[in-house]
Amino acid sequence: MLRPEQLAAFARDGLLLVPALFDAEEIDLLTIACAKDQALARQALDMRDGAGGIFVQTVWNHPGDDVYGMFARCRRLVGAMEQVLGGEVYHYHSKITWKRPGDGALAWHQDYGYWYENGCLFPDLASCLIAIDKAERDNACLQVLRGSHRIGRLEHRRIGDVLTVDPERLAEAMKRLELVHCEMAPGDALFIHCNIVHRSEANVSDCSRRTLICCYNAASNDPYKDSEHPRYTPLESVPDEAIKAAGRRLSEPDKVFLTTG
Repeated sequence: MLRPEQLAAFARDGLLLVPALFDAEEIDLLTIACAKDQALARQALDMRDGAGGIFVQTVWNHPGDDVYGMFARCRRLVGAMEQVLGGEVYHYHSKITWKRPGDGALAWHQDYGYWYENGCLFPDLASCLIAIDKAERDNACLQVLRGSHRIGRLEHRRIGDVLTVDPERLAEAMKRLELVHCEMAPGDALFIHCNIVHRSEANVSDCSRRTLICCYNAASNDPYKDSEHPRYTPLESVPDEAIKAAGRRLSEPDKVFLTTG
């Protein structure tokens, strides 16, 4: 569970890095699953960044009983999200993002720039980014503007397959807020508020960067309309040991992937 000072830091900064939330054995299981899971590979989406580059992600709504679902449902993660969002949460969606060597950038945006359009009335959502590979500046680690969640939702415009924030307000925010490069080791977890302004640059290294991102909505923030992501669906959490018990359990045969980002 998160300590009071960690929760205070998240409220102040809109982000919180928790080193080694998952151990080496757990990340090894996730790494092997990502490499062997043919369903995951078949359902991967090439996302156009609007500048001629692409990056890859695979998205699904319901966590299920495979190894990815055990990460999203384990008590250490669900419990932390309940603390961050102030009560019961449900699984909004998960995805694996993959920045291969040479893959393109992800423009400055807020997740709530997307999720607002899905009928989420309040910005009571957060995500946890779990590093599968080492994330450094060279292989396009996440960049955030510390404290930018306090700006509120910014206007967004579409470039390629992604959204980007209003450039005028972004320029002003960058004058006033600290730019943070979120370097992570495998197993580290980064909690981010849905209104934090963030991006990643092109991967100019020869090392891939894969991340499992688990996104949650407050149960009290049940969307008022249907969208590609679910309305309130009770989340059945599992003991932390369930990750290792699941072993290399790959995507279930009935797992439904999203066909858009």
